[in-house]
Amino acid sequence: MSRIVVGIVCGVVFGIVSVATMIPLKMEDKKRAMIAAFTHRLAVGFVICNSALPLSGWQNGLLLGLLLSVPDAIITKAWAPILGLGAIGGLIIGIIAG
Repeated sequence: MSRIVVGIVCGVVFGIVSVATMIPLKMEDKKRAMIAAFTHRLAVGFVICNSALPLSGWQNGLLLGLLLSVPDAIITKAWAPILGLGAIGGLIIGIIAG
């Protein structure tokens, strides 16, 4: 399977997991927030699988998962859940991609 396909599959799965964690939350515009979370995590999975940093797979995934999650954490002020999910998801995707 090509890295592009693996990236899309990992991103879709990561996006679904991220949206699933948002289901019990109450927020003003839940639909928009869920779409944004899904597309962000899709992009994270795609970027991790298609990057060529001089790191091992898990290091690459962890670094990019955290780094790409920071803007969302700043905007929402929900640092722990967003960075935590970004780190865990990035780590898992990095292992798969490695």
